[in-house]
Amino acid sequence: MSLSWKQVAAGLAAMAVGASAVVFAETSGGAPADRGVIEHVVRDYILAHPEIIPEAMDRLQAKQSAAAIGENRKAIEAPFAGAWAGNPQGDVTLVEYVDYNCGFCRASVTDVDRLIADDHGLKVVFREIPILSPESDVAAKLSLVAAKQGKFYGVHKALYAAGALSDAKIAAVAAKAGVANAAALAKSPDIAAEIAANLDMAHALKLGGTPTFIVGDEMLAGAVGYDALKKAVADARAKRG
Repeated sequence: MSLSWKQVAAGLAAMAVGASAVVFAETSGGAPADRGVIEHVVRDYILAHPEIIPEAMDRLQAKQSAAAIGENRKAIEAPFAGAWAGNPQGDVTLVEYVDYNCGFCRASVTDVDRLIADDHGLKVVFREIPILSPESDVAAKLSLVAAKQGKFYGVHKALYAAGALSDAKIAAVAAKAGVANAAALAKSPDIAAEIAANLDMAHALKLGGTPTFIVGDEMLAGAVGYDALKKAVADARAKRG
């Protein structure tokens, strides 16, 4: 999620408010500090410590992400049919937004698989956002058909194992997994509605691409690796108490 200069300015304005409180507190008699004094203090501090600007931007971004996740948590974490893996009653839910033609998503498969194997209290929900190619859309629809037939996770991993996708590869995955009537069922209104809802949510959350992971109030973009995912899950669990 990138921040505009207006958002950066808002963050710096918040810093100015904090600085004004300090200056106010230090003013004799509690009299309000002059605006020029406040601006001078803030300007001098930022010039002396420019490294705080990206830190402030990161904190603002994290705060905005957490707010957006909190507002939409139920819709984010509730899976479509069987499009999940792990513990159905897990105390922590990790959500991954995926595209089946995404190399970084493919690279993350073993990390997520390992996390599921290691953490028996984890539920992983997968949400399809087919944005990279027409084949991405075909694969996403197949995965959702498989989810309705209780065959999601095997198909999910098989689609990534197939490498760069083609219609023939996708059909082969469906046949091998025994997904019945896949092509016809892929045209079902509920499957189109699910993908549309996922794309709308990705826009609302300002997702920058795939994979994007959401756990607790945290959003992690890209193939962040097993250790980062494990830590994020542990942090979410700790916050739950």
